Amino acid sequence: MIGYYVHHHGLGHLHRATAIAAALETPVVGLSSLPRPPAWRGAWLELPRDDDGDTMVDAQAHGQLHWVPEHHGGLRARMAEVSAWIANVEPQLMVVDVSVEVSLLARLHGVPVVTVVLPGDRCDPAHQLVHSVARRLLAVWPPEARRLLRGVDEESDRLVRVGGMSRFDGRPIAPAAGRPSRRRVVVLAGAGGTEVTAEHLDRAMEQTTSWEWTVLGGPGAWVDDPWDLLCGADVVVSHAGQNAIAEIAAARRPAVVIPQPRPFGEQDVMAAGLAEGRWPVVVRGGFPATGWEELLDSAAGLDGRQWQGWNDGGGAARAAALIEAEARATVSESR
Repeated sequence: MIGYYVHHHGLGHLHRATAIAAALETPVVGLSSLPRPPAWRGAWLELPRDDDGDTMVDAQAHGQLHWVPEHHGGLRARMAEVSAWIANVEPQLMVVDVSVEVSLLARLHGVPVVTVVLPGDRCDPAHQLVHSVARRLLAVWPPEARRLLRGVDEESDRLVRVGGMSRFDGRPIAPAAGRPSRRRVVVLAGAGGTEVTAEHLDRAMEQTTSWEWTVLGGPGAWVDDPWDLLCGADVVVSHAGQNAIAEIAAARRPAVVIPQPRPFGEQDVMAAGLAEGRWPVVVRGGFPATGWEELLDSAAGLDGRQWQGWNDGGGAARAAALIEAEARATVSESR
């Protein structure tokens, strides 16, 4: 049995976990504050929330951890449920995407851990600790993408980069419907929060009357399955979240990437890595006030097929193979 913890912020962790779990042969149990997703195979343990309430006392434990608010009933119940599950099930391995505290809890119970790592500056004590105790660090970007994880030796054999993955991997690229009179731009706003406002988008649209804009994500604009819209875009305008980039890569569309503020500079580091590589993107540090016609024209001239090296469709299978190998190794080593 493998346990798979899924962080509840945004939807990227959930989409990634669902893709990997579907490729696993060993039975897997999901653990998360999120409700069980329809596509999840196997059992799911829905955990109490640990981020509700008005007062959070010393949530970072003097800077040594990320989220352990003192005297929080939800945190106490959450950790007790995970501990009870470990004691009852005795899992071979715990995959954690992502939580320093759940990783440490599992390891303190003697359960080996594979932790998913995210881009960014991860030199803080909590990340350094969890990276030091995990058997493997699973990175969901290709080996040729460098300097995405600050604070870990990129030559370490514990850091395994399996390539990008998305929920759309394996789907054929949908043909564009009809022959539009205007070129198409699709905006991926995401579910994790954005500084891009309706006013920003209105100004961009006013400057690009030869383009047809579709905005996905955010309140009132969420689309559960944007695959056809992505495939039909001449350019995608997106934040720099891992899953958004992997989905754009799966659709082989050129992009304008505008990183959004995230802890540990996650999207800023991701965008810098994209800009340094051969990927078909134009990166901007903030949402431009002017120049959108030229910006979209520049992006549209890039070859979306260059995304093949980022997401070749095999990332989830490689991640699953790594997890299965670690699970088998932990059993043989304990005999």
